[in-house]
Amino acid sequence: MAKKEVKKIVLAYSGGLDTSIILKWLKNEYGCEVITFSADLGQGDELDPIRDKAIATGADKVYIDDLKEEFVRDFVFPMFRANALYEGHYLLGTSIARPLIAKRQMEIAAIEGADAVSHGATGKGNDQVRFELGYYHFNPAITVIAPWRDWKLNSRQALIAYAKKNDIPIPITKKRPWSSDRNLLHISFEGGILEDTWAEPPENMFVLTKAPEKAPNKPQFVEVEFRNGNAVAVDGEKMSPAQLLAHLNYIGGEHGIGRVDLLENRSVGMKSRGVYETPGGTILREAHMAVEQITMDREVMRVRDSLIPEYARMIYAGYWFSPEREMLQTLIDDSQKCVNGVARVKLYKGHCRTVGRKSDTDSLFNLDFATFEKDQVYNQKDAEGFIKINSLRLRIRSLMHASRKK
Repeated sequence: MAKKEVKKIVLAYSGGLDTSIILKWLKNEYGCEVITFSADLGQGDELDPIRDKAIATGADKVYIDDLKEEFVRDFVFPMFRANALYEGHYLLGTSIARPLIAKRQMEIAAIEGADAVSHGATGKGNDQVRFELGYYHFNPAITVIAPWRDWKLNSRQALIAYAKKNDIPIPITKKRPWSSDRNLLHISFEGGILEDTWAEPPENMFVLTKAPEKAPNKPQFVEVEFRNGNAVAVDGEKMSPAQLLAHLNYIGGEHGIGRVDLLENRSVGMKSRGVYETPGGTILREAHMAVEQITMDREVMRVRDSLIPEYARMIYAGYWFSPEREMLQTLIDDSQKCVNGVARVKLYKGHCRTVGRKSDTDSLFNLDFATFEKDQVYNQKDAEGFIKINSLRLRIRSLMHASRKK
């Protein structure tokens, strides 16, 4: 296919192997201005060399934007109000970051008058879908350049050879034979030695968490306060969304909380192994569910919970900006109006569990009704009629079966 003429490209740039090569490739293949954009979502010192590296590799202009507060406030917290979990394990740390990156990338494209955007996602992965659905949401006419679907560099070896030929530093070595992606919610690992699904991930791979067996021998108790379903304080100290998640990451990491080894189903149809560290997110979800237990109506919770798998699938598959996700978010957020209270969570050697929950304003726990001691408000005789009504269809079914046997 002939290349479409473009005048200016904004590239989502991480500074890793793929996007470093893509930057040079775009300059070589399109011969136009290329602007790099890197989102600071909590990668730590990984961003320190980004600007110099981008300029050295050919970038005409560099954006590095601190989006940490927006990331947690407008993307992570809404997702956690739903207790979203993909395939029973994955807290969607990479998935939820992509819509924000796409959003800001398109804002930069508009500011700079760029007519094209590019990313480093492969043609086998989920991120190509997540990025591009976001791009088209903001500008249906934008030109999207996805090098992994166009070039002939179809292996890591080919990429490394291209990097050496063009004097691009290679961040992946024999001592680090996997790729990773980090933000405030998690860090993910995939590829390389992890493609052996029988092999345990090496301990030196993990970044955010101590090995559970090397974690402190004494448990730590953490109190997380929620207002309208959002965490607002830890151990009585008010914090901004990003500060709070970073704080929980540190505490959880010290106790080996939040490691996941998952063979997941990618959107394109194949299975892929992902290893994740999500210490703060694991604590946050446990604490949020604990406060919901004491404040949320049973039937509201049942309806909301029935929608979680679909909501999580939407985020995983890149449909954050879709009308169906927005519709579900409205329902989910309405269910959170009463989720006000504090959860007490115990952390010990990789385990995170609730040991207490309370709500001064919205508790639905009524000791007068729930007690096993003598009470004046509940007539136990009433349960007989309740059981008979609820068993009616079962009794009719049994009678029909019995009559057929005669």
